[in-house]
Amino acid sequence: MSDFDVDLFVVGGGSGGVRAARIAAGHGASVMIAEEYRFGGTCVIRGCVPKKLLVYASQVHHEIADAAGFGWSIPSASFDWATLIANKDREIARLESIYATNVEKSGAKTVKSRAVFEDPHTLRLDSGETVRARYVLIATGGAPNHGLAIPGIEHVISSNEVFHLPELPKRILIQGGGYIALEFACIFAGLGCDVTVVYRGDNILRGFDDDVRAHVRGEMEKQGITVLTGCTVTAVDKHTEEFTSHLSNGSSVASDQVMFAIGRHPNVANLGLEKAGVAIDPVIGGIAVDGYSQTSVPHIYAIGDVTHRINLTPVAIREGHAFADTVFGKRPVQVDYDSIPTAVFSQPEVGTVGLTEAQARARYTHVDIYKASFRPMKATLSGRDTRILMKLVVDGLTDRVLGCHIVGDEAAELVQVVAIAVKMKATKADFDATMALHPTAAEELVTMRTPFARYVREAAE
Repeated sequence: MSDFDVDLFVVGGGSGGVRAARIAAGHGASVMIAEEYRFGGTCVIRGCVPKKLLVYASQVHHEIADAAGFGWSIPSASFDWATLIANKDREIARLESIYATNVEKSGAKTVKSRAVFEDPHTLRLDSGETVRARYVLIATGGAPNHGLAIPGIEHVISSNEVFHLPELPKRILIQGGGYIALEFACIFAGLGCDVTVVYRGDNILRGFDDDVRAHVRGEMEKQGITVLTGCTVTAVDKHTEEFTSHLSNGSSVASDQVMFAIGRHPNVANLGLEKAGVAIDPVIGGIAVDGYSQTSVPHIYAIGDVTHRINLTPVAIREGHAFADTVFGKRPVQVDYDSIPTAVFSQPEVGTVGLTEAQARARYTHVDIYKASFRPMKATLSGRDTRILMKLVVDGLTDRVLGCHIVGDEAAELVQVVAIAVKMKATKADFDATMALHPTAAEELVTMRTPFARYVREAAE
């Protein structure tokens, strides 16, 4: 009789854990997956999916405003937050059911419980039952980080609670300059709220191309969103139903809600990792893993946000699949992290893949920049004051397209397709040889002939 109850125990029922469980079961492994909250994880339950639904809701405001220029007379419209949230909750419940059902259809067993290590091979469930596993995969994801415990931090909500607000705030202050903060800033602005964004850095979207950062900020400010950079919230006071946020620059902002979106940390606490001997990377704070997602304990693996490598759902899914193929499919697979497309569902939207201009100029001696900023065709009749940004970063020696950055409607959809070309190492000549599709905004990607700038870095003597 085997010393193990299952071949694989997966801790965490998010997108990465679910994919790993399904693929491993498909390879013939006996699999158990434990989820203490709801199957689907951050992305499905309290992240990408519900957020995108709220983005769609907020965009209706812009569509109504644009309609007059196209001849439509639309009576005064009203919005009901409670209806939106109820409909969102119903869709999330449907997706959660699909996730759990698909796992069970694959042959894996699901358990609604927290799982904690008792020793390197044994996990204890809430019921007190213990399960011994030949292999363990940790896929517990991440959680919002509130940062320093400032006075009044108990009044602050995170991106978890924002999906369940009982009513739409008239005014909201959001601290943070990353994609979560900006997406919710634009959501609330689109729904008619007075929005203030506070960020400690010199400009929003740190890590993105500088032209993208400047363009998005300008477009958000056109919409009436106040963006305050170079400062932080130092205290939050509550006055009945109103809050006052005190800033490090000496000013203060009144609002009905205060939300922090200043980063996320890996869910590594209280899992019993010390009993299992699993090491934490001291620099990034996530579980330390190698190229195959293997931890310091050979039979224990970790994927997704809990490793704090690249916190994106498709990355976790790819890591989970690669793990299952490597361990149970007997086919070693490493995830390629080069040229991962990403999006910010701000308004306007951001889609990007590959290197920023700054990254390219640091790595390559010759860099050509192609850039266009223009008014979208729709705005000619709607009258909306907005512009699209498109930018290609090219290796000046090989002509290879190193990066593509788009800010505008459907930017994410466009970049998903462009990412294929970038991944295939397409050249600028390949882009130029592609016939334009007219009239579209995307045709600009294949009609930008003249470099906006050319950079040559002299070799060090």
